[in-house]
Amino acid sequence: MADKSYAVIGLGRFGASVAQALYNMGYDVMVIDEDEERVQDHVGIATHAVQADTTDEQALRDVGIRNFDVVVVAIGADIQASILTTLILKEMGVKMIVAKAQNERHGQVLYKVGADRVVFPERDMGLRVAHNLISPNVLDFVELAADYSIAEVAVSEKTAGKTLIDLDVRARFGVNVMAIKSGDHFNIAPSADDLIKEGDILVVIGHNNDLKKFEEES
Repeated sequence: MADKSYAVIGLGRFGASVAQALYNMGYDVMVIDEDEERVQDHVGIATHAVQADTTDEQALRDVGIRNFDVVVVAIGADIQASILTTLILKEMGVKMIVAKAQNERHGQVLYKVGADRVVFPERDMGLRVAHNLISPNVLDFVELAADYSIAEVAVSEKTAGKTLIDLDVRARFGVNVMAIKSGDHFNIAPSADDLIKEGDILVVIGHNNDLKKFEEES
């Protein structure tokens, strides 16, 4: 099966970083922006770079948007253009639409008009920074749903030298350790008697309140 192809609409910081990451991974990526100068500035981060007004259905047809497996709508400040572009893509039968939202209300509208997935980069980054400020041993934090998240927690001196059964995190905190990172080694679904060493990173999933308790105690 051939690798998926991606189109990214909107070349702000978020759109450009998504496009570059996909392109660097070897995928076929087309970037689209209505600003010709911005398109020229980003020719090197994609397979194709096109200037087009994506609120114009014919313009989207002309660039062959339906040929792409995933279309990312990364339009920044223009919420109306973001919504209209998503609606047109849905009506055209695009297989998978991922749209960037400015806020919760914008996200709700994007889902209603046909987005398959909505992302909140500013909010999510704010959450990650906040968790890192509150608990310096929290290296990363990803919200899965309104109340559940995954956190990467650095092992402290207090935790080091113990096994998962010693820590008993499920009984004590109601969270689950999904994996242990030890340098380049990634231990998925670790066993209860696996020893945790200083410098390891625990990948933990659970309710946000339970994760907070675990972060404070770790």
